[in-house]
Amino acid sequence: MSPDRLSTVFAALADPTRRAILARLASGETSVQELAEPFDISLPAVSRHLKVLARAGLIARGREAQWRPCRLQATPLRDVAKWVEYYRRHWEESFDKLGAYLKELQRKNKAQEIQRKEKRDGRKT
Repeated sequence: MSPDRLSTVFAALADPTRRAILARLASGETSVQELAEPFDISLPAVSRHLKVLARAGLIARGREAQWRPCRLQATPLRDVAKWVEYYRRHWEESFDKLGAYLKELQRKNKAQEIQRKEKRDGRKT
């Protein structure tokens, strides 16, 4: 997926109403009217959200007589997941290195604490 396409998909996903629309479409194809029902916004506003999602390739809109079904297109979401996965692996490796470093620091601190205690105990006798 090209960076511009990726930006378009992320911009479409940035809005909670559009994410809710996608969640509804994950259950199956439905009409614009049915998609609009749970939202406290006008039908034209829902249509504008659908245009953004369609531009991003996240939905497909059909036409069957008076019925205009919408359905989820998962390919852009898979592409976003692949992009995120690349960075997830990077961060996991970084966190693993940080974890190893912190364990080493704790080990050294514990060794120093033991040395201080032994030195202190040695002076008392």
